[in-house]
Amino acid sequence: MKDRENRKSGHNDLTLGKEWKVILRFAIPLLIGNLLQQTYTITDSIIVGQFLGKEALAAISASFFIYYFIISLVIGIGSGTSVVVSQYFGARDYDKVQGAFSSFFIFMLGIGLVLSIGGIIFAEPIFRLTNTPEEVIPQAVAYFKIYIGGTFLFVTFNSIISILRGIGESIKPMVFIFITTILNIALDLLFILVFNWGIEGAARATVIAQGVGMCIGLLYINNTHPLLSIKKKDLLFNVKLFKEGLKIGLPTSVQQCAIALGLIALLSIVNSFGTDTLTAYGAAGKVDTIITQAILTLSGALAAFAGQNIGAGKFHRVRRGLRFSLYVNAVFSLTMFATIWLWGDTIMMAFTDDLQVITIGKEFLLITAGFLIFHGSLNVYNGALRGAGDTFFTMMVSLFSLWLIRIPLAYYLSEKFGRVGIWWAIGLSICIGFIITYIYYKTGHWKKRCVVKR
Repeated sequence: MKDRENRKSGHNDLTLGKEWKVILRFAIPLLIGNLLQQTYTITDSIIVGQFLGKEALAAISASFFIYYFIISLVIGIGSGTSVVVSQYFGARDYDKVQGAFSSFFIFMLGIGLVLSIGGIIFAEPIFRLTNTPEEVIPQAVAYFKIYIGGTFLFVTFNSIISILRGIGESIKPMVFIFITTILNIALDLLFILVFNWGIEGAARATVIAQGVGMCIGLLYINNTHPLLSIKKKDLLFNVKLFKEGLKIGLPTSVQQCAIALGLIALLSIVNSFGTDTLTAYGAAGKVDTIITQAILTLSGALAAFAGQNIGAGKFHRVRRGLRFSLYVNAVFSLTMFATIWLWGDTIMMAFTDDLQVITIGKEFLLITAGFLIFHGSLNVYNGALRGAGDTFFTMMVSLFSLWLIRIPLAYYLSEKFGRVGIWWAIGLSICIGFIITYIYYKTGHWKKRCVVKR
């Protein structure tokens, strides 16, 4: 057993120092890592769109939303375990930090293998269920089967990243992701331009890069990290700790699955407007993901910050950290809206030279960016609630705003105003979710959800 108390890294402690400095110190490497992680799909989309054509780009767009649904379960459980780890870390109970990590890793490896096999078997029926244009399906299936086959590599790599962030480490995960991103880009160019493997080459590049990332993460955990280990003597499945993570993570899993199903339902509406709209939606969606990722990083940083400080009983620091995060969100959201207003066309040209696709893509980006300040504020409050372990409420708000507001509104507005109605439905549902979450946060009920009992 490692001497976790004596070897604890002090720079990972988010319970000491000025709140804004602590959050920024943690969030900046986290942001870089998250943006680099998005580069996987961005790189595939740009290279495929420029060299393989509009239908191939549409195939990647369709695959993304389906893949997101498939891995939503493990994403949610991972976030729950990260909260448990974060709170026990804040309470200085390092043996439970290791126990929760090892249990989570074992689960992720097993479930990742199951998802890989199931996704390969049912790939084509899934695309037909989502009303994917017929000319897109062959390439979508070819790409998806290889991509989903590497799911067990993706989830184990991300389990390491998630737990490291939960204990306050954001620099090492950033370095790991940087290495895999550079490798992914190099392999994309090699497989598509030199080997002429087409869309399958893009999928192979991502899977190989994820595998390398997992190996690097394993080497770091086993040979360098003072608190965590997946060596045989430390790799044990602790049912009690896993249940604690599951209790917090299961609502998030349901939420993520519901969001993913909602995206697929929305995709069906988008598909009804043809390949140009699907292509634009997928490409612009990648840009939108990069923009919102910056604000989601604030949410993730605040969740780790809140988890450790709640574990240490320092609720006043949580309030001050949240207030600072809201200020940052406001400045960033307004800057991004101005950027899209001025250069939205240029941004879309990175993916395609099709003028119709570029026009539709800018239209999507401009409308959704107008709601970005509400989207960011919603996720900042959600970060504080997740750090406290109050994931059930965020799940209920997400289900309500998505399935009772966004999807019905998208059907209604798209029939009246065309595709633009879909984009407005997305923004309006976010505003409603934000109002509900803000009111709940003010009640203070979330303070009772802490895992660590004092």
